[in-house]
Amino acid sequence: MTFRNQFMFIALLVVSMIFAPIGFAENTWDTNKKDFKIKGFHLDLRIQVMTPEALKDFAEEMHGFGLNTLIVEWEGTYPFSKHATISNEYSYSRQEIEDFISFCEKLGIKVIPLQQSLGHVEYILRNPRYSHLKEDRKDISQICPLKTEESRELFTDLFRDLVESHNSDYIHIGGDETYLLGHCELCSQKVKEVGKSKLFVDHMKMITEIVIDMGKTPLMWADIILKYPEAASELPSETIFIDWNYGWKINHFGDIPNLQKLGYSFWGAPSIRSHPDNWYVTDWPTHFKNQREFIPHGRDNNYKGMVMTSWSTTGLYGFTWDVGYDVVDMTQIRNTYPMSGFRILIASYAASLDKDEPIDAKEFVLSYASERFDIQENEALKLWSFLSFPPELIVNGKPERSENVEGMKAKFSKVRDGLLKVAPKSNIQEFEHFKLMADLRMHYLDYKQIEEIYNSESFSQEMTPQLISQLEEVLEDAKKLSERFIDLNKGFLYESELEDQNMLRKQQMLVLHNRLSKLK
Repeated sequence: MTFRNQFMFIALLVVSMIFAPIGFAENTWDTNKKDFKIKGFHLDLRIQVMTPEALKDFAEEMHGFGLNTLIVEWEGTYPFSKHATISNEYSYSRQEIEDFISFCEKLGIKVIPLQQSLGHVEYILRNPRYSHLKEDRKDISQICPLKTEESRELFTDLFRDLVESHNSDYIHIGGDETYLLGHCELCSQKVKEVGKSKLFVDHMKMITEIVIDMGKTPLMWADIILKYPEAASELPSETIFIDWNYGWKINHFGDIPNLQKLGYSFWGAPSIRSHPDNWYVTDWPTHFKNQREFIPHGRDNNYKGMVMTSWSTTGLYGFTWDVGYDVVDMTQIRNTYPMSGFRILIASYAASLDKDEPIDAKEFVLSYASERFDIQENEALKLWSFLSFPPELIVNGKPERSENVEGMKAKFSKVRDGLLKVAPKSNIQEFEHFKLMADLRMHYLDYKQIEEIYNSESFSQEMTPQLISQLEEVLEDAKKLSERFIDLNKGFLYESELEDQNMLRKQQMLVLHNRLSKLK
């Protein structure tokens, strides 16, 4: 190399070093221009409350997947200072909350609190202290949006408490599924005068202003404002809407581009557990399809973040009432298998976030099975057969597609038997969750077959002893399944909640056994 060439080389090197930061930022932006700023996960702690150790383990795994945000719906598990009445028996201590948030931040994960502020507030309104805020005395899911000053006082206290323990720039204020809008006499009159959108927006604007005054950015579920968008422009421009879509058509709730034209930002939210999933059937095909379709849609339509949800329940409750509709107790209507069994869907979500093109579910599952469980392709295909098996519900005692429950069992048994033969060499406990889910499904169908006979036109009291005998076999099987469930989830959920979940799962069987016993 000549002296002139050496000089030119050095000069170019110096120039490139001087401008490297600018060029690097520019190149990074170009490469990731469709990437999501927020790669998050929503933790539902309304039921199936994870232990502090399990929360930290989960955060560590999320960090390994490349996620940077956790939205935590603490509900009654948060130890509110001025409103300790709200906290339930699974409430964490202040120290446990602070330790968890500090642990997450060391991993580079921000924890965003979610505090419902209009609907889904049964856990607040069940207490006489707050009953004056109810939209309806019997359906206690929603606060009356015209109780403005009382709500402002309550939520200022709650948000201030959350701000003291959380360092995130955001607070999620809920706002979804407010089905009682315009229900009470006062709200009905306001709806006649200005419409449901204005009723909703006036309340949520007040809530957003509380959050903004505390220096935080409000996040809000998008379904209601999309359904009633007329007054949307009155919400603060800082508001970020989260479009939750669990496998439906795009713009399921309303016209998102119109709100984007008003200057509002959007995040997306698919799901790994949602209605109609329950203890006995998970719609795995829909959840994989949801990731394949919705995540690329969010990327292509300028969504700034993506947050995977995982619902342990629908948030609908059954109540035991006293005189005057005072709540004696409330129980969630739907339960699902705990999140401990869904790592494969979380891994698929993380992989989807890293790909511009839609993920291929089968290809992902076969690769995951090989790497995670160290099994051959023929065994991996048995796992795929289980995960891709069309879910079929029993509605009003009748299968959706099969002629009868026996037909459902015949179709599922081949898939279940194949899965039970798979022998993973690594991460065996994770695979055991799949096997337990398959056995719970078959156990449920055994019970439903008995229930089918009990509800048939041919049922007579003479058949009672035989049905009781069959049902007792199913209940004996339930004991073994309950033991396996506890063994697999010990340390993930609290021991008392594991027992509660087992009891809830077999409650319908015990009720039928009691009814049959009285017929003998």
